[in-house]
Amino acid sequence: MFTGAYAINPATSKKIPIWIADYVLLGYGTGAIGGVPAHDERDLEFAKKFDLPIIVVVQPTRDEPAIGFTGEGVAVNSPIINGLTSADAKKKITAWLEQHGFGKRAINYKLRDWLFSRQRYWGEPFPIVWENGKHRALGEKELPVVPPPLDDYKPTGTGEPPLAKAKEWIRYSDKALRETNTMPQWAGSCWYYLRFCDPHNDKRFVGEEAERYWMGGDKPGGVDLYVGGTEHAVLHLLYARFWQKVLFDLGYVSKPEPFQRLVNQGIILGEDNQKMSKSRGNIVNPDDVIDQHGADAFRCYEMFMGPLEQIKPWSMRGVEGVARFLARVWRLLMTENQAGEWELSSKIKPADPSKAQQKVLHATIKKVTKDIESFSFNTAISQMMIFVNAFTNVQIIPLSAMRPLLILLSPFAPHIASELWERLNTRFSDAHGDMTEQPWPEYNERLLAEEEVEIVIQINGKLRDRMKMSVLATEEELRTAALSSPKIQDRITGKTVRNVIVVPKKLVNIVV
Repeated sequence: MFTGAYAINPATSKKIPIWIADYVLLGYGTGAIGGVPAHDERDLEFAKKFDLPIIVVVQPTRDEPAIGFTGEGVAVNSPIINGLTSADAKKKITAWLEQHGFGKRAINYKLRDWLFSRQRYWGEPFPIVWENGKHRALGEKELPVVPPPLDDYKPTGTGEPPLAKAKEWIRYSDKALRETNTMPQWAGSCWYYLRFCDPHNDKRFVGEEAERYWMGGDKPGGVDLYVGGTEHAVLHLLYARFWQKVLFDLGYVSKPEPFQRLVNQGIILGEDNQKMSKSRGNIVNPDDVIDQHGADAFRCYEMFMGPLEQIKPWSMRGVEGVARFLARVWRLLMTENQAGEWELSSKIKPADPSKAQQKVLHATIKKVTKDIESFSFNTAISQMMIFVNAFTNVQIIPLSAMRPLLILLSPFAPHIASELWERLNTRFSDAHGDMTEQPWPEYNERLLAEEEVEIVIQINGKLRDRMKMSVLATEEELRTAALSSPKIQDRITGKTVRNVIVVPKKLVNIVV
């Protein structure tokens, strides 16, 4: 409560000047107790609606309105701290409060303990029973403790866990009661990677041999790669690392660290560049996108949006663009007959690719392979787009180039790639088995080497012509070819060539 120029502390009945109360109770300059805060959005809206007095206590340092300002500024209308920055004002207020016995300096810490504070029915029950005010663990033969079926598993509203509703299950014996708290949310997932190593073992959470096989190696971490959002840093990774170290200290696992490498993927925003939420109404339903464009287009677009680690806005136009690319892949290998049915294109032949096609093929294999390893999925898809453009509208489509394309495309668009692979198998017998059984394509670095380069021809430093020359061409060969160019001949006829400057693999400059 407040009266006049003082705020009253209900606990001590002591008076505190309004500028002190404002900074202490509402943070650094978030409004004045003698009126309604000028620096809190919700209170400001309330004050305007009911025509209440508004007091400015923080002046912005830049040219912006003080009413509604919530940033760091300079204290005003506040004795003792007038002219101080928000940070310095808080320090001085704290010292004043300690000096006058109104409070003391303290640092507060908050642990987001999601493991046990949020009680849910489907959490893992503790194997504990209480008897005569003391607890004891259940025997190994009584494990695992399975929660009882409940018709109503909603929160009790009394502060008790949902399991408290299972009255018969709770009564372990005439003198003992089961523990009703559970380990919900992240507890069970903290060691799931270990269970994956040996999922059918009913004697141990993971067998020693299986754990050493999957989690072994020279590096301290077991799992090679963990991909997760930054919100998992506390909600999962911290606890997973804690559990792993405990199990390692107890001798149950062979590695002290659970994960060897971590990659944080960026958040996908709504089309309005805001974080997706129901309240904003900007959530994208994957089912709707898949119904309209297919699962492959949805999957490809998520990888094509941009670098994996960056925050990226969703765009339905982007989905449509990726869907068109997949349609071009389909039409590259398939044609529509007069009956409106799709059939394998007659252009596909068991022929050798041209040198230019070989270069594009091996450049694509190299690019996609390296980009997958570095999680640069967007540029891998871009390279496959270049590949498709290079083979569109050609008279003969080499089969030996299409097979690698489909294997490269399969991690991004598995459905269309698999379907086209099977279509090729109906006519050609060059490959055996499903596409997923094929080895990953390898590139030949020699086929990527440039055989020719474009040479710029200048006269007195000005561009006059261009020509293609072998990368092995000598300076004399470059000089002769440049002087023999018809365009150059027309410009130097009747003039004296005083010098010819040659820069290998780049340009020839004729000085007249």
